[in-house]
Amino acid sequence: MSTPTVSRFEQNDEDIQLSSVLAILGVLGMTDKRTLVFPGQEYRDDFEIGIVFWGQDGEKQVRCVISREALDDHFSDHDRLRPAGAFEKYRSQIESLARKKYILGKLEPDGSVLIRTGEITR
Repeated sequence: MSTPTVSRFEQNDEDIQLSSVLAILGVLGMTDKRTLVFPGQEYRDDFEIGIVFWGQDGEKQVRCVISREALDDHFSDHDRLRPAGAFEKYRSQIESLARKKYILGKLEPDGSVLIRTGEITR
């Protein structure tokens, strides 16, 4: 990064490019590089806790769970879908909820993401 670019940033110049701003903030450690993607389609139906599925943040695997109660309350289509069917039908929405909790740092003590019924607004 050139000295004039940094100078424009410091002087709050309106013409600085977003890519330059992001580069400066990155060097200062002020950007968040966390992300959560769901490359695999596997999941496990755990009768006691709900549906367990896995996300990926770089090389780190993140365990995600949607509680059985959350599935029943928000994704069962008025009791027409069993938990696995509800998860399969609404998987993209459930993954979005898990991603949001992960990015916001709302994790369980073990670093996993747990989606509870009271946290869902649709």
